[in-house]
Amino acid sequence: MKLNERSLAFYATCDSPTDNAGFLFKKGERNTAYHRRWFVLKGNMLFYFEERESREPVGVIILEGCMVELCEATEEFTFAIKFDCAKSRTYVLAAESQAAMESWVKSLSRASFDYLRLVVKELEKQLEEKQSGLADSRNIQRRSPIYRKTKSALCLDTMSPALELVKPPPLPPRRRASSGNTCGPGALVADSSVCPGTLCFSKLHDWYGREITELRREWLESQESHKL
Repeated sequence: MKLNERSLAFYATCDSPTDNAGFLFKKGERNTAYHRRWFVLKGNMLFYFEERESREPVGVIILEGCMVELCEATEEFTFAIKFDCAKSRTYVLAAESQAAMESWVKSLSRASFDYLRLVVKELEKQLEEKQSGLADSRNIQRRSPIYRKTKSALCLDTMSPALELVKPPPLPPRRRASSGNTCGPGALVADSSVCPGTLCFSKLHDWYGREITELRREWLESQESHKL
């Protein structure tokens, strides 16, 4: 179609971003010779100019209800823009290289609003799936684990290992072992009569305190001997 409205001419030449631009060879409708034209793609409008520096486009192709496909021709890198209506014109174009042809076919195929609608629907579907999966994972995390009590440990109904209830405190390092009394898993200090495995806190406190007091007394005696 020919352009007569100034608004479209202004849009074609303004500084708005372009989706693709470059030289293509356009086959004439009556004169079937190819003419080199400067093409600018903005949205679903493909403008073409006689020269790159031209201030007004020669025409515009509205890319709605059309297909972009490769076609057989004597010229290399040829493709066509075909419309659904039988009376509509088919635009035959040729690029200057294989890479340029692939770039134009790709960008022109994605220029219509129909294609954008499909993309938006697909993105909305993916977003709904992501949100649904995120909600399910949050619901799983909010569920409280079920516990079952056994004689020796509290075990989760999951695959986590059993958790031990209470362990006796670790024994302090012994300077010497007793030759007589033993109780529980280890030997006692010589002057201790309390088993470290007991659960009585006061007895454990006295037992540890007596050994510490004995060690401190011996340390003080050794310091005094060094002074002498």
